[in-house]
Amino acid sequence: MSHGITLRAVPYDHPDAVKLNDQVQLEYQARYEGEGDATFLDPLMFAPPNGLYYVAYDTWEAPVASGGWRARDESPEGYLDGDAELKRMYVVPEARGLGLARRILSVLEADARAAGRLRMVLETGDRQPEAIALYRSSGYADCAKFGYYRAYEASVCMAKPLTP
Repeated sequence: MSHGITLRAVPYDHPDAVKLNDQVQLEYQARYEGEGDATFLDPLMFAPPNGLYYVAYDTWEAPVASGGWRARDESPEGYLDGDAELKRMYVVPEARGLGLARRILSVLEADARAAGRLRMVLETGDRQPEAIALYRSSGYADCAKFGYYRAYEASVCMAKPLTP
């Protein structure tokens, strides 16, 4: 169901993306005792063809959801060649339950697949049960830990093959 929602690819440093990123950081701080996500993200990481960032807008042009992917290849942080990493998936509380996260996830997977990426990976935390449920119901399975939080017990890493 679209509910008058439109998705637009925007730069990661677009004002609406920054606004939603600030909101998701506040949510992380509330769930993880004052700590936001410290993962380094450069806006260029989300520039096509090596990534993409979307913002969903409601009927009144207010930004209500976001998410992006960035290309990752084999590294000491645990990534594999051909990985696309999902980042900053977020839906404002007032728009939850409309299927926006699933819609954005589907678009991001399709774009990463079209860019030649082989696997979508993501890292979330054990205090985000809604996110874990979304990803598991979308075909993601637990995988070896990777990225900035790979040594944290609360980290949950998941992956899904991007088969054609």
